[in-house]
Amino acid sequence: MASGEFVLYAAYAAVFFGTVILARMLLREQESREAQENLAELGDRKTRSFLVRVTRPFFNQYLVPMIRGKRFWDSRRLWYKRKLVAAGLREELNPDEFIAFKFFLIVFFPLIGALLKAGEFIDVEWYMVLGSGIAGWFYPDFWMKGRLQKRQKQILRAMPFIVDLLALSMEAGLDFIGAIGKVVEKAKTSPLVEEFGQLLKEIKVGSSRQEALREMAIRIDMQEVNSFVAILISADQMGASIGKILRQQSEQIRNERMLRAEKEGAKAATKIMIPIVFIVLPAVLLIIMGPFILSFMTGGGE
Repeated sequence: MASGEFVLYAAYAAVFFGTVILARMLLREQESREAQENLAELGDRKTRSFLVRVTRPFFNQYLVPMIRGKRFWDSRRLWYKRKLVAAGLREELNPDEFIAFKFFLIVFFPLIGALLKAGEFIDVEWYMVLGSGIAGWFYPDFWMKGRLQKRQKQILRAMPFIVDLLALSMEAGLDFIGAIGKVVEKAKTSPLVEEFGQLLKEIKVGSSRQEALREMAIRIDMQEVNSFVAILISADQMGASIGKILRQQSEQIRNERMLRAEKEGAKAATKIMIPIVFIVLPAVLLIIMGPFILSFMTGGGE
């Protein structure tokens, strides 16, 4: 009887351990399949940067897993997330990928430089090749900053027309949400129109109008948009006519843009003095005084 019970318990144990092993194998297979699907999904995401498109499979596979979930990067992760969203890169890179991209370029730039030097395509010192890794670390930041500045200029350029269209739509009888929908539908595609489309989506899923506006201001990260959103929220809270506020804001934005243009024009007038004084003026003096100097040197003046 004792031996029969021992065999039975041994069978139970074998079934238990076999089930555990099988479950772990299935779990690992599932994790592997999900990782491959995630990699495929990340590889399918579109990006306008050729360098990101070429190097993404490498830093996604080898570096992102080392960075993801690490508390050390939490503060930088939040900062990069905000900047990537403001630059319109949230669909192209997430913060972990951006950090991994920076680390990858530390090795990638010197490697490419070494190959070019070995093939005698470039003639630079080896310390410059190795030092290009520093440029690799900072290059993504400059790239993101350039995209951010370009996007903000596009938003600033589109604001007067978009605000005018909002005001006209509300004066025609639409409410604020309906006016935004009309702008998204009729206006030419631009970063500001895309942000209004995102604002509509957030409102449809349950966010209040004020919360959606604040989130849009955070995403764009511009002083002009922050002021515009703050005025809209204040008008909404006090029950003022948003259409009239939009009309006033449109005029103010145009006046501010005119002042910026005049300021840039004044700067250009100052900057152009440098080439005039150091390049144009010496050339003019040489043309005028050259014949007299040559005549004096050759004795023609006697």
